[in-house]
Amino acid sequence: MSEMTVSDARARLADVVDAARVGHSPVYLTRRGHRVAAVIDADDLDRLIAAAEDLADLENAAAARAEMANGRAAIPWELVKADLGLT
Repeated sequence: MSEMTVSDARARLADVVDAARVGHSPVYLTRRGHRVAAVIDADDLDRLIAAAEDLADLENAAAARAEMANGRAAIPWELVKADLGLT
């Protein structure tokens, strides 16, 4: 049950949710032969979002290091705290 039409999924929603939840594998929903959505386990989605956020943080840190290596001055910590309202 890794792919099914939206119409079939509507008729078998409980089965689709159970398949995604128990199998920890997405169920792709199609319309006119094209994937339009996916049903996945909520905990799996939370892990994917956390991993994407971690990756974005790592990429941003690498970009900041590259800017500093190219001579751009670092922003003083006191200014960062003030901008964030932490002082």
